[in-house]
Amino acid sequence: MNILVLCDDQWHPADVVKGGLEPLRTGGFNFHYILETDAEWLDSLERLLTEYDLLILAKSNRVSAVKEQPWLTAQTGGLLQRYVSGGGGLLVLHSGTVGYRDIEDVRGLVEGVFHHHPEQCPVTVEPVQDTEITRGVQAFTLQDEHYFMDMTDLSDVNIIMVTRSVHGEQPGGWTRTEGEGRVCVLTPGHNLAVWLHPGYQQLLRQALTWTALAPKGE
Repeated sequence: MNILVLCDDQWHPADVVKGGLEPLRTGGFNFHYILETDAEWLDSLERLLTEYDLLILAKSNRVSAVKEQPWLTAQTGGLLQRYVSGGGGLLVLHSGTVGYRDIEDVRGLVEGVFHHHPEQCPVTVEPVQDTEITRGVQAFTLQDEHYFMDMTDLSDVNIIMVTRSVHGEQPGGWTRTEGEGRVCVLTPGHNLAVWLHPGYQQLLRQALTWTALAPKGE
């Protein structure tokens, strides 16, 4: 499976994303990383997506770690919606929920955006449904940023996982379909130790497989 990964921003270095995904190569997942999503590159994204089975969005809405301007705008956000509705798979991880609040097409596609997080603390990741993504995964607790989310339409998503800390409980993972494509969102993962936890590795592996397939129901 060939997977395009958009990563790297000021707060979320690409090394963490790469470090968390690379162990999955043994399962047949081939990752191609894009660290700078400037306007010139963006012009070719729609064509580029046709060469991949799946897109991972693991960066906030910034061109790169050193370029703070947004890479997606209200005018360009529709390309992700077209990709997924046409049968593409989109896996949104942690920082991929940050900075897209005002991009209507992306917010409608993902149905949830980052609002805030408290200081890092122990966060429990707990599946709340037995799905193809969560199957076999037991709850685990690690130091992380506890993402608090603004959900757009809870009736349009399937919450498969929650995150808990002393600050409360939040949706930590959900799925939905858009046209002929699939979307999965997992909010944990600021620290590499979270990505490398066996439970999260299993979640990632199963999320990649589920998201890349054509809709067949939950």
